[in-house]
Amino acid sequence: MSTLRVAVDIGGTFTDLQILDEATGVAHAHKVPTTPADPSEGLIDGIREACARLGVDPGRIRAILHGTTIATNAVLQRRLPAGGVIATAGFTDVLEIGRHVRRQVYANRAEPRALLVPRSRRFGVVERMRADGSVETALDEASVRAAAERVKASGATAVAIAFLHAYANPAHELRAAAIVQELLPDAFVSCSHQVSPEIREFERTSTTVLNALLMPVVKTYLTKLEARLADAGISAPVYLVQSNGGVTTPAIAGEQPARLLLSGPSGGARAAEVLAAELGEPNLIAVDMGGTSYDVSIVHDGAIRLVTQGDVDGLPVRLPMIEIRTIGAGGGSIARADETGRLLVGPDSAGAVPGPVCYRRGGEEPTVTDANVALGRIDPGYFLGGAMDLDVDGARRAIADRVAAPLGLEPGPAADGVVAVATAHMAAAIRLSLFEKGLDPKDFALISFGGAGGLHACDTAAEIGTGRVVFPRDPGTLSAWGMLFGDVVHDLARSRLTTADAAAVPALEALVAELRAEAEALLARDGIAEADRAFPVTLDLRYPGQAYEIGVPLVEPAALAESVAAFHDAHDRQYAHAERHVVPEIVTVRMAATGRLTRPGARPFEAAAGGTRKGARTIRVAGAEREAAVWDRAAIGPGLSVDGPAIVEEPHSTLLLPPGWRLTAHPTGALIATVTAGKGA
Repeated sequence: MSTLRVAVDIGGTFTDLQILDEATGVAHAHKVPTTPADPSEGLIDGIREACARLGVDPGRIRAILHGTTIATNAVLQRRLPAGGVIATAGFTDVLEIGRHVRRQVYANRAEPRALLVPRSRRFGVVERMRADGSVETALDEASVRAAAERVKASGATAVAIAFLHAYANPAHELRAAAIVQELLPDAFVSCSHQVSPEIREFERTSTTVLNALLMPVVKTYLTKLEARLADAGISAPVYLVQSNGGVTTPAIAGEQPARLLLSGPSGGARAAEVLAAELGEPNLIAVDMGGTSYDVSIVHDGAIRLVTQGDVDGLPVRLPMIEIRTIGAGGGSIARADETGRLLVGPDSAGAVPGPVCYRRGGEEPTVTDANVALGRIDPGYFLGGAMDLDVDGARRAIADRVAAPLGLEPGPAADGVVAVATAHMAAAIRLSLFEKGLDPKDFALISFGGAGGLHACDTAAEIGTGRVVFPRDPGTLSAWGMLFGDVVHDLARSRLTTADAAAVPALEALVAELRAEAEALLARDGIAEADRAFPVTLDLRYPGQAYEIGVPLVEPAALAESVAAFHDAHDRQYAHAERHVVPEIVTVRMAATGRLTRPGARPFEAAAGGTRKGARTIRVAGAEREAAVWDRAAIGPGLSVDGPAIVEEPHSTLLLPPGWRLTAHPTGALIATVTAGKGA
């Protein structure tokens, strides 16, 4: 019997699954509500339901690839344990000082900073490393013991140790960690040189604090998941999806949970990269709209972009991650009128519990999904393929009472307004993602997925000025499908400031060899065969005096000049100038220790002949009541084109084609929408 690989994407509202038959390459989609109190419960329910529907034994599952928002949600909702910081004496306020970045530069007061550890739980110890790794002041172990006792007295159960220049020499951090663990055997301890061994004290400290505080959260979840899997008779290994799009083992995830902060969205970005090649569309704006969030990633020249730093709720995270912009604009985003008469949508969400009013789970606040139901765009009897019956009257009542009445509008225009405001938020996020890279929306197609994405894709594309939208197969679970393409990845880094010229090559060779030895050991621990290992290297380069870097590939240390030329080209593309006569600096050397896993084969697709529409219904679109043709997605085959207004339904998603748009089928099974008149209005 063939084996199965399961990819699971646990979102704020729904848990999405893709069950891959590894022998045939056929993947099956399934979706169940998320269980916020214990996400592992929804995961197990989803696997059981999917296996029962497919008539397969869960014992055939060979591996589970798991994307999760547990780390992100814990930070956003501040469901974190009490933490303490042990830092070099005189540097305990690094977290609070930050970078002096102010969103309102002319305000007479700076906005409050996101601060996870108060000053009362930050303690200094006597020690000092220089930037070259030499010892300025030896570690005073008595001061470490005193700091550990103060941590214990404060009630903190997670400890971040972040010493000055520990990336250059971790000896003091290692000894301090041993002392803290000796005095606080039950504490969760995280050292900065293990989490983010790079320059920039504030970002490294912030990342280490996040990691320490997330350790008990993620380990508790993984323990529950392991127990539930055992109870369900599933012995397959679990791999956690990381922010960089790769996967890792639960052991590594428990030690470095900060690497999971963009776990779920990275699967969608990876799927878009795969589809860019499959569709022959090298430039894609990938938008994933679920019940809680809206995630934007860019595929440019066929590749997604990795960045070395992001942030979660204003908290810097200095780790490699796929570049994704996330805003609170999902189907569950709550709509309301404020005291000034403005219509606001999001970022707060109704989530899975209670969810939108139309879910009949006790929700009272109108959401974007309720607006779409009130506008007739969602068939209440076919939501989730008919698995959930929606309350249309409740959705209309909520829009009328909570939005229309306060704004002095009729319910129809009020629902239009909710959708329009949500669309404006989405378009703004896309523009930022493109314009900050100097990219033009007209050079891109928008690829829309997530359960709610298809209802807003064409309007969003028109808003940003692109006239082409791709609706991939299984859009409601595409992020889970993208996870099937993840490899085991360990991100290693060493910060070494040096000039990028021929004199740097010997030291660079030694550093790459050091990283390679560490990478080999990690992949051997993961059980990756030597033939399946890869070790790509990148350099973070900058011009002297700059405070930012650009990453470029390094084929081998002897080819450093090629990397320097690539840096000049990249700087010219990104900032419209290059100082080619200047020798740049190497700031950080990075290696992605990669263990290649078996990837899904080509997805079989048998194009059906063009069918007939399943019916028609009146919907409100483009500001008026109109009759829209209703199509089953499977009925739209080669040679058939559908003109808007139209609704295309499938079990886990609904697509809206506004007036002025035309839909055709792609040979891969994707549907392509193009503008036929004006901006699609």
